[in-house]
Amino acid sequence: MKPPKLLKDGREIMLSTMIKTTVTAVLLTSAVASFAGDLTVSKNITVNASPETTWKMIGNFNHLDVWHPVVVASKLLQGNGQTAGAERLLTLGNGATITEDLLSLNNGAKSYTYKIVESPLPIANYVSTISVSSAADGKSTVTWSSSFDAKGVENKKAVDTIAGIYDAGLNNLDKHFNK
Repeated sequence: MKPPKLLKDGREIMLSTMIKTTVTAVLLTSAVASFAGDLTVSKNITVNASPETTWKMIGNFNHLDVWHPVVVASKLLQGNGQTAGAERLLTLGNGATITEDLLSLNNGAKSYTYKIVESPLPIANYVSTISVSSAADGKSTVTWSSSFDAKGVENKKAVDTIAGIYDAGLNNLDKHFNK
């Protein structure tokens, strides 16, 4: 294959670069989209605390055991609870474990995104975001949302499982902040 001819004004090289950039962008978008599943769950609750106070409780990737009643321990396997690339091992009340990777964390936006790497849950390709936003009267709204695929069960069972996990955590936040 011959290398492209260089025209005096560089149009052919520019066109080649644009094509390569476009192809790369399409491939990266496809790769990221392949992480997320077809099913979604989104739950939220408004609590009687400022976004800053709420984020102090839930904003560290390694503190799920502080506010979720089913998680009895959270241990960092690598990284720290504030940096993408961190990996945590959650231990549940029944002894089961879940391994998760932190994909991104933005303290300014009060949001983090993570994925499940290994789990006994009936899901695959799970990617989730937890965020805190301002609500009326100095309160805050916590939103927990995800996309995933069912694994070994019907879609409804997978959705109900994740919704139940979210409800347990958000209801516990409600009890803590809305006493």
